[in-house]
Amino acid sequence: MSDNTGPQSAYSVGAPRRERADAARNRARILDAAERLFHEHGVDSVSMDQLAQAAQVGKGTLFRRFGDKAGLAVALLDSREARLQAAVLSGPPPLGPGAPPAERLTAFLTAYADFLDAHLDLLHMSETARPGARYRIGSYRLWHRHVEWLLGQARPDLDATVLAHALLAPLAADQRMALRDEVPLDRLRAGVTELARSVLAGR
Repeated sequence: MSDNTGPQSAYSVGAPRRERADAARNRARILDAAERLFHEHGVDSVSMDQLAQAAQVGKGTLFRRFGDKAGLAVALLDSREARLQAAVLSGPPPLGPGAPPAERLTAFLTAYADFLDAHLDLLHMSETARPGARYRIGSYRLWHRHVEWLLGQARPDLDATVLAHALLAPLAADQRMALRDEVPLDRLRAGVTELARSVLAGR
């Protein structure tokens, strides 16, 4: 078995692009306004006109920079996802390196269930903005690669690519939004853990 730190290249995000000072200020104002308005009114209730007015920027600037509310949601999620990514790459086990792959897998799935509930409105907006959006955004591809790699380490005989999608399916924001009242977080955490153990056991 190779070392279980994970495929480091899969998590590379590259060097940040340099911004002009005025562009950086506009970006910060827009994100601050979006954070506040989304928190106060909910993501679905806030219009791009309201966001532009609150950020004191032209609507054209807002659309050029982020495209739509889904683009804003992705931008707001970036720093939150970076913290989870850091825990996966270099945090303590079992989420981070140092634990057996099977333990890391269940630790990641339960950590992501917590992350999903904490940021459900933003994740729902980013994943459902257009058909298939969930599977095209960089964060999903990142988490899929991580789950795929852990499955491959734990059970090289399995089709890790397909099964990684299957293990992440219960953690889709659209499904969680529909079932949150029916399935509380503790049941979701227990369910994805049992699903992962069943897959690893070949059941």
